[in-house]
Amino acid sequence: MSKTVATPSSACADWERDTLAPALEKAPERRASFTTVSGREVERLYTPEAVPDLDYARDLGDPGVFPYTRGIHATGYRGKPWTMRQFAGFGTPEETNQRYRELLAAGGTGLSVAFDLPTLMGRDPDHELSLGEVGKCGVNVTSLADMERLFDRIDLSAITTSMTINSPAAMIFAMYLVVAEKTGVDWQQLSGTIQNDILKEYIAQKEYIYPPRPSMRLITDVFAFCTKHVPRWNTISVSGYHIREAGATAAQELAFTLRDGIEYVQWGVDAGLEVDDFAPRISFFFNAHNDFFEEIAKYRAARRIWAHVMRDRFGAKQERSWKLRFHTQTAGVSLTAQQPYNNVVRTTIQALAAVLGGTQSLHTNSLDEALALPTAEAATLALRTQQVIAHESGVANVVDPLGGSYFVEKLTCELEADAYRHFDTIDRMGGMVAAVEQGYPQREIAESAYRFQQAVERKDEIIVGLNEFAMEDQAPISTLYIDEQAAEVQGQRLRELRASRDQAAVHRALDALRRAAVGHDNLMYPIVDAVRAYATIGETCDALREVWGEYEEEPNV
Repeated sequence: MSKTVATPSSACADWERDTLAPALEKAPERRASFTTVSGREVERLYTPEAVPDLDYARDLGDPGVFPYTRGIHATGYRGKPWTMRQFAGFGTPEETNQRYRELLAAGGTGLSVAFDLPTLMGRDPDHELSLGEVGKCGVNVTSLADMERLFDRIDLSAITTSMTINSPAAMIFAMYLVVAEKTGVDWQQLSGTIQNDILKEYIAQKEYIYPPRPSMRLITDVFAFCTKHVPRWNTISVSGYHIREAGATAAQELAFTLRDGIEYVQWGVDAGLEVDDFAPRISFFFNAHNDFFEEIAKYRAARRIWAHVMRDRFGAKQERSWKLRFHTQTAGVSLTAQQPYNNVVRTTIQALAAVLGGTQSLHTNSLDEALALPTAEAATLALRTQQVIAHESGVANVVDPLGGSYFVEKLTCELEADAYRHFDTIDRMGGMVAAVEQGYPQREIAESAYRFQQAVERKDEIIVGLNEFAMEDQAPISTLYIDEQAAEVQGQRLRELRASRDQAAVHRALDALRRAAVGHDNLMYPIVDAVRAYATIGETCDALREVWGEYEEEPNV
């Protein structure tokens, strides 16, 4: 006698009638609808019907196989864990150097440099706009001498270093190269990343110096220089992190970040570079926010989109050009000053999402970062969070363990479709530079941030300890305080540097940089020469300011 097998739709109908309806009658759900943190509607239950057109070979593929939805490495973390790269920088170079050596001794496997605002904006410590900011939110690096202090007793051939800097990225990178040169490390051995992502500055973080188009030239010059001289270096880290921190949804972070990446590739190709010569050294930097499954789906969608873009849009032939590699940082914007120990829980959930999503490296925020720069104890606890996930949870034993989840696969497909819709809009505008100049991504993010804040104020979004479960009396926690000593030390060193260096050599190098900026020569060569002469960050950036001017954003009404 044959047995009738229920189809998913008939089985679901039976479940809704026989099981769900009585349950809802007895205990109604607590909301009329549920959404992700980005506002995407979430159904009660996901079945095979949620992804009826999903084809395993076409849409997922095995790990290490195009389109890399399930990861770019066949063995995931079974070969080695992700790089545990803690972001750190404060005060003087010596103080930050001490923190780096502590993190490495605690088991950190990579360094990530946070620079202060004067360095990020290409200003020396004695500039009037640097007043009160030297060493406060990162380390102050004014010249090659400071970079030498920052990496004192650290073997640059044995670690990878990520440097979060954009407008003066070429100058800071040149300092790192010359430090390696002076300590006997061949540039061919160097491995790491310079963020160098100017588009997200115009979109979100606003730490720009020059107008967009000459800034893009600086980036393509770094591409060309590293292809020839520093082949293991990641020449750009296309950053969605700051886009998300500014209030973007997961879909906007995904779309704008990958479209920025497309723009950089297009400018590199237009500059005469072969796509397979520089595209493998483009990396990405994503946020890990609170919505666990949405974040995992975002990373999976990013890999799939990038693989198709590089192969089909740009005609890249090498698999290394198709594979999206990314760093993740847990969401700073999710941290609260209220009940700061709750931040440990938030960070753990976010870090776990990044790992299940297949990140190549990870930074976990410290519990005190809503109040100040992290203390050494808080930074160590953040590192321990990663180590517990890696070595005690078991999640690193399986590649893409949530692959095949109807919910995760549906989210992945939805985010992918949203990203392509944004691509079409930006392409019609003439590309991302043109879209930035017209204020399109800026407006989109501002509107999303406003909607989220409204949801928090209505308590549609609950922030534990902030708009619900608040406590009146909270014991203060110890925080790191940066006084004005760093400014005094760095100011005195700058005066001594200017008195002791070969001033004529500095002038010659800066004149050569100005001439190159007027013409079409690769700017990295005169920048490296200026750094070798101990020209300061302010002097090299000012040389380009004289040629290109400074960018002022037009308000979007």
